[in-house]
Amino acid sequence: MHDALFWLCASLAVGGAALAMLRREPLKCALSLVTSFVALAGLYFQLKSPFPAVLQILLYAGAIMVLIVFVIMFLNDESAAPGKGDLSRGGLVFAVLLLVPLGWVLIRAIWNADWPMMRAAPEDFGTVPAMGEKLFTTWLYPFEVLSLLLLAAMAGAVLLAKKRLD
Repeated sequence: MHDALFWLCASLAVGGAALAMLRREPLKCALSLVTSFVALAGLYFQLKSPFPAVLQILLYAGAIMVLIVFVIMFLNDESAAPGKGDLSRGGLVFAVLLLVPLGWVLIRAIWNADWPMMRAAPEDFGTVPAMGEKLFTTWLYPFEVLSLLLLAAMAGAVLLAKKRLD
């Protein structure tokens, strides 16, 4: 049962991410991404990590996706709508010539890999105290750099949107 649930969540996560990349309509992409986020939360729950699972649902599948959908609805530009048949034959041939050898190498690498046995997770893995201790000791500086990067990206998005509206 545990294996079946893992494969269900894993296939939903990969399938949702693939659909988010392949679909042309922005809202359908966002809904596919929500599916992928919820499936990732299911994988976290299977790892007995309730804190990242709940954060995945609350922050990503909830707040971030509401923000993305709001921006999609706010900036719905009809001139940017994709036309029919945008993919040329040359582009399709190039994609196949690029992806087939890459896929072959990836499949051979996975098949021939010497996979070591996984060790058991620590008892406090995924709990709030353990994650807080790691976040504010080991990963403090990368966490702060990431927050500054996100702040700069948000300010840049506001400036770009302001220029477009003017």
